[in-house]
Amino acid sequence: MKILMVLTSHDELGDTGKKTGFWLEEFAAPYYVFKDAGAEITLASPKGGQPPLDPTSDTDDNQTEATKRFKQDDQTQKVLANTLKLSTVSANGFDAIFYPGGHGPLWDLAENSHSIDLIETFNQSDRPIGAVCHAPAVFKHTKGKDGKPLVSGKSVTGFTNSEEEGVGLTDIVPFLVEDNLKSNGGNYQKGEDWASFTVTDGKLITGQNPASSEEAARKLLGLLK
Repeated sequence: MKILMVLTSHDELGDTGKKTGFWLEEFAAPYYVFKDAGAEITLASPKGGQPPLDPTSDTDDNQTEATKRFKQDDQTQKVLANTLKLSTVSANGFDAIFYPGGHGPLWDLAENSHSIDLIETFNQSDRPIGAVCHAPAVFKHTKGKDGKPLVSGKSVTGFTNSEEEGVGLTDIVPFLVEDNLKSNGGNYQKGEDWASFTVTDGKLITGQNPASSEEAARKLLGLLK
């Protein structure tokens, strides 16, 4: 199994002067689910190199078993510090693609032409696509085989409007994940705020929030076995 994980390179939280990036749990939990299953994992980001970590995801109250394991794992830290530049990555040879969230993808990956091409290629070849929390933002401009938005008519989830309100960033983000999935014709579903909730529709797997990242990764693995 060869899995491509794509992380954000964007580190500015709008014009607040605060930093953002990828959410640590949403990278670490899926990474170890894949690694422990024997998958070969390739990491990429728009700029390549070390992707920015959302500092909020690194606070004590946001630590999980997976993030603690990551902090003791020098090898994975080195791999993360050397992500491939997304424009150099082809879909060839990969069995699945997975996007961790954090607010960063709302700004860069949602608009990134290489990311859009990769997702559309994986979809056209019926390979699993996973995205968790804010990462379903990457479907903003992607098209399906019929030329409609890729999520049109599909059951999906992602960070809820009420969760965005809960973190006080509704007026900061460029768009709301829930609203965007709905406007693209997605059959948007959600569970309780902050509780694990994932949706599978064919080969598309989406998770609602950080707590959903491990379950989303396991469901993606299930499609590969």
